[in-house]
Amino acid sequence: MHRPALAAALAAAALVLTAGCSSGDAGDPAGGTAGSPSAAGSSPAASGPAASATPSAPPAKGSVEVVSTLTEGLESPWGAAALPGGDLLVASRDGGTITRVAAEGGKKTELGAVPGVSPGGEGGLLGLAVSPDFASDRMVYAYFTTASDNRIARMLYDEGKPAGQQLGAPDTVLRGIPKGVIHNGGRIAFGPDRMLYAGTGEAGDTGLSQDRESLGGKILRMTPDGQPVHGNPDADSVVYSLGHRNVQGLAWDGEKRLWAAEFGQNTWDELNLIEPGKNYGWPEVEGRAGESGFTDPVAQWRTSEASPSGIAWAEGSIWMAGLRGERLWRIPLAGTEPSADPQPFLEEEYGRLRTVLPAGGDQLWLITSETDGRGNPGQGDDRILRLEVR
Repeated sequence: MHRPALAAALAAAALVLTAGCSSGDAGDPAGGTAGSPSAAGSSPAASGPAASATPSAPPAKGSVEVVSTLTEGLESPWGAAALPGGDLLVASRDGGTITRVAAEGGKKTELGAVPGVSPGGEGGLLGLAVSPDFASDRMVYAYFTTASDNRIARMLYDEGKPAGQQLGAPDTVLRGIPKGVIHNGGRIAFGPDRMLYAGTGEAGDTGLSQDRESLGGKILRMTPDGQPVHGNPDADSVVYSLGHRNVQGLAWDGEKRLWAAEFGQNTWDELNLIEPGKNYGWPEVEGRAGESGFTDPVAQWRTSEASPSGIAWAEGSIWMAGLRGERLWRIPLAGTEPSADPQPFLEEEYGRLRTVLPAGGDQLWLITSETDGRGNPGQGDDRILRLEVR
């Protein structure tokens, strides 16, 4: 049973709250990392929850409503990916399994467990992606934590085998991503260029984000085989951008621009427009700072309002799922800037929100995250909701 909604009066002044720690993926102070808050919190350019260089435009029309619950009873769901026919694959972070959920009726079929997954803290079986050539190669990609690192592997999905035995042996395409109890990143997705992108975290070691030799605190771009891509900033490296704290949201807009959601520490969570070779500042800056050599976020939120995980692009907006904030944010865009202030929906109605992805047309899938050890699960948790943008 979902939670009763709280009042949604969020004037900009009311959002300038005392900063809370957005440590890890939950905003739980117990998971924080060392480092002082950025001066961004006191910068004039950083006023409000989503400061931007673009003056406010009239609020864009549109809202989102839950039209149905696709399925319930998921255990620690994290990553999700749509199959060509519309069904969803969903990863259980703590269970290490992948489950297929029918887009019509919500029937659940377990494909199997991913060997080598070592759950703990914020680690486990995280992001999923489906090969752009799935119709011919039947490959599913997974980002997961092992006893020694985070890595990306691909597995053959054989529907002809019995349920629970449909995953082939993992073929590791990239290993050596730093792991930690916190900040494992984990989102993966194939871009419009058919290359594989991954958002990583600094695993609680802030120095990794500025270390160009480390895969931690980065956005990575690679071929489906895990090799550096021609056009990357360094021809011999999969590193695409650096200076990130913990990236768990990746999405492309209608013009094929890459956007990423990132957890802040004490002051600002971020939505960034990602460009190759750019440095997004962590741990030197948090949020909008206007410092030479660092790229400011397009939008930012007080950590108590967001702690963002998955994002999706639909109907002219980025949609961003909030864990600690327990709401879905809509960021309407005009080119590379917000066309209006971000709007919150579903505030505290369904608890922590982990993943959002397009469901075709004006529809979205939204996956809750109440059973990850930091929520307050109720009857039916966790669930997948079908939303309609109106």
